[in-house]
Amino acid sequence: MTSYLPRRNSRSEFHPVRGLDYHVRIWDPSPERPQQGTLVLLHGWMDVSASFQFLVDAFERNWRVIAPDWRGFGLTGASGVDNYWFPDYLADLDFLLDALLPDQAVDLVAHSMGGNVATVYAGVRPQRVRKLVNLEGLGMQSARPEQAPGRYAQWIDELKQGARLRDYATRAEVAQRLISNNPRLSQAKAAFLAEHWALPGADGRFVLAGDPAHKIVNAQLYRVEEVLACWREVRADVLLVVAKQSERWHAFLHTDEFQRRKRALRSLQTVIIDGAGHMLHHDQPQEVARLVEGFVG
Repeated sequence: MTSYLPRRNSRSEFHPVRGLDYHVRIWDPSPERPQQGTLVLLHGWMDVSASFQFLVDAFERNWRVIAPDWRGFGLTGASGVDNYWFPDYLADLDFLLDALLPDQAVDLVAHSMGGNVATVYAGVRPQRVRKLVNLEGLGMQSARPEQAPGRYAQWIDELKQGARLRDYATRAEVAQRLISNNPRLSQAKAAFLAEHWALPGADGRFVLAGDPAHKIVNAQLYRVEEVLACWREVRADVLLVVAKQSERWHAFLHTDEFQRRKRALRSLQTVIIDGAGHMLHHDQPQEVARLVEGFVG
């Protein structure tokens, strides 16, 4: 299977963040062209920073691009605990920005879970975010307080059972798994992603580059009122990009709950992309790049 050949190569840095060696992927701007600025790209759940390669290659302007692997994903170390907590992503992002882009407002492009992190962070640290492009990450399904007893019980049960990730004999099998998840993905792109999405284990088989503990259900319910309180403090302009073929998100745009959440943000534009599912930066990278560059400017 022939792999996708990047137009721009990335390099890796590791930064100490809260006891972890945090992996940060960086695409440096071309020295032959004036630099446009810096974009910070934040990946989603069970994904890695290299997932943005197709988007980076589609940019027309000469950006410096920074994309970390969240804790327990890609080449960033695991937390060492048996489950993960959402607030840790907020703190990790703040520490990383202090190290890489101190004392300045930044432009964020964030997908799915990364979009949830980025939007809350923009309200917690409103002075640190200039503009935010949110790719299908504007919150989770609302929970009810009466669900708490069952959720806590489920969490404890899953901790006792433990979690594991499926392994694969070859990276070609990993690529086929990616294509089965997203039939729009070309074989070349799937082969490229498989090189970063799975790492060789001690037995020679390939395991997804993620801590199995991410599979443990979150003990805390999604407290939408707390999230909206953070969103009301956001001062950045926000662009929400939704894929037309993303069943959950495209339908969500037509609900009263979306309108309620939309009102919490001071400035929110919404754009729908056709011919893409949830991994819209894989399916339509040129269109996503055009929207990002037009919005961030």
